Amino acid sequence: MERNYLFNTEKIKYVKGEKPSVPCILCAIIEDDPAVKNLTVYKDDLVCAALNLFPFNPGHLMIFPLRHITSIAELTAQEVSHMHNVLVRAVNILDNEFAPSGYNVGYNLGKGSGASIDHIHQHIVPRYENEVGFLDVLAGARVIVSDPVAVMEKLKKRFEE
Repeated sequence: MERNYLFNTEKIKYVKGEKPSVPCILCAIIEDDPAVKNLTVYKDDLVCAALNLFPFNPGHLMIFPLRHITSIAELTAQEVSHMHNVLVRAVNILDNEFAPSGYNVGYNLGKGSGASIDHIHQHIVPRYENEVGFLDVLAGARVIVSDPVAVMEKLKKRFEE
C-alpha cells in the first residue's frame, strides 16, 4: 500500500536549515523582529510565552527567559520561579480554552533531544486522550485543527486578564 503524507512546507524548510537570518529566533521574537513570525501571548520583564510556529497541538506554547541563555544551569532562581508561575497560569488558561486531558511539559536539551533553538525554552503541549486520528495511523500525518494566529489572539487576551 502506498502512503501519502501531508506535510507543512514551511516546517520542512525549517528542518532543512532554511531559517530566518537572525542570530536567535526567540530573541527575535522578544525584540518583535519582522524577520520572524511572532506568536507571543505574554511578555513581562523576565519571560516571554509564545505559541510554537509548528505546534504539535493547538495551544502548544513555549516559555523562555528574555535573557539569551543556552543552558538550564544559567537560569537564575528568580527566572526558574517566574517561568514556573507563568507555566501554571498558562495551564489554567489552556484548560479553559481547550480542555485538554493532559499536558507534556518540559525542556528539550541539546541536539540529540530534538532541540532546534539554542535559547533555553520550556514547552507546554496540550494532550488529548483520543488525539490519534485516522491520518496519524494511515497517512503518518497530523492535521492541526486551528489557526495559530487565531489561537494567539485568544490566549493573548486571556493573559491580559
